[in-house]
Amino acid sequence: MSANTFTPGNMHQFTSCVANGVHIDGVTPLAPDAFSARCIAACRQGARISGMLAVPAQHGGNDLFALLSDDPAGRLILLGTSLRAGENYPAMTASLPQAQAFEREIFEEHGIRPEGHPWLKPLRRHADLETTADTPDRPLAGDYPFFSVSGSGVHEVAVGPVHAGIIEPGHFRFQCQGEVVLNLEIQLGYQHRGIERLLLSPIPAKRLVAAESIAGDTAVGHALAYCIAMERLADMEVSLRAQVLRGVVLEIERLSNHVGDLGGLCGDIGYLPGASYFGRLRGEFLNLLLEISGNRYGRGMIVPGGIRFDLPDEMRTSILLRLDRAEHDLKEVADLVFDASSVLARFEHTGIVTRELAEDLGLVGPAARASGCDRDVRRDHPHGVYRFAQIPVSLTEDGDVLCRALIRWLECQRSLTFVREQLQGLPDGPLRSVETPGMAPRSLSIAMVEGWRGEIVHMAVTDETGQLRGYKVVDPSFHNWMGLAIAMRGNQISDFPLCNKSFNLSYAGHDL
Repeated sequence: MSANTFTPGNMHQFTSCVANGVHIDGVTPLAPDAFSARCIAACRQGARISGMLAVPAQHGGNDLFALLSDDPAGRLILLGTSLRAGENYPAMTASLPQAQAFEREIFEEHGIRPEGHPWLKPLRRHADLETTADTPDRPLAGDYPFFSVSGSGVHEVAVGPVHAGIIEPGHFRFQCQGEVVLNLEIQLGYQHRGIERLLLSPIPAKRLVAAESIAGDTAVGHALAYCIAMERLADMEVSLRAQVLRGVVLEIERLSNHVGDLGGLCGDIGYLPGASYFGRLRGEFLNLLLEISGNRYGRGMIVPGGIRFDLPDEMRTSILLRLDRAEHDLKEVADLVFDASSVLARFEHTGIVTRELAEDLGLVGPAARASGCDRDVRRDHPHGVYRFAQIPVSLTEDGDVLCRALIRWLECQRSLTFVREQLQGLPDGPLRSVETPGMAPRSLSIAMVEGWRGEIVHMAVTDETGQLRGYKVVDPSFHNWMGLAIAMRGNQISDFPLCNKSFNLSYAGHDL
């Protein structure tokens, strides 16, 4: 791959915007204790965990990799350790809270115990939901040990997994004193579909359909990450026209979801003008995806090597006119909402996540930027058109519901500008490159995409014959669910729908 450097510290470092497949043998394995120590040290120096992947090794144990993002430097760091059968490694979570879900996942999926993990609870595979046939060789961590609080006036409220509205299943257990939430614990895992196993299918078309289904409202983002991972393994080139159109549909997906979230926030506080107008405008952006790709979620648009559908000149002119109208209407309703004192009274100082907590928890996307964390894959680890046309990063500082709403509004404005500029200067070129014979053997590829919820990471590993033997997906929700739990502390229990919508996380994207 291009721009690799090997350091004396056994870290494999590379500039992410030009990264292709990393040869597995080029990642020098560290001893298990050194692996944990290096991860902790790198994160204390400004990096963060973007992914962890374990794959079966030839010696019968497992190769464990950690992907760290050094955002200010625009580089990625890949650390690895080789564990014999039954061998474990020192947990990082006590020193690095952002590692807690990654380490729980590694334990559940591969039986690799992070020794000393303070919170080794089931992440997806709950004993009361699993059958022996589903997990014949995988350890289950037993019944879920919910955190409990006792004292005068303390009571417990359990919500879900079946909800009153049209919502995915998840269990929320509140420990309250009166109406004030002392602690919220979130139990997920009800949407576990085995997506990562499906992504190992030998049939590429099946893998692409599975990728688009990881989180239904992020079909474009996950399809793009999957395609980039495959292209890097196969050393496929993507034309500039296809790169631009990929960026266009990704930003339209962001617009549709951000506008929908703003409407949902208005609905949760009973501000019906905002809910109605934002809801209508969401439909405008979904209809643009329908016109471009044939469906309202952008499925089928992005394929390995490029895109499936072109944008004729007359369609491009029509889309630009519709974007102008939508931008005008969007500004009017946004001004109406953010100038309303009743809206501000409910949004301000509700569900606060400080920058320190956001950094400790490793939050990503709008949830992180609302707390002042200056990170965005489109700028820090750019791919495709974002290497040439950058979108300014939107930041606020207070980390409350208002800030998470404002980030969405700011990003809508900047996405509209980006889409308009790219369509006006759309370059010529083929839609799709010719597929290469196969993928590089014994290689690991990394794809990072800034989806509308935040950073999406796909990691793919090939065997000696160039076939996939390991695949890891990290949806932004995987990082951010703990942020929602922390945001509720000290708030009224009636604030939960509002806080929940301000994060708007994916159950399916977390559970895979």
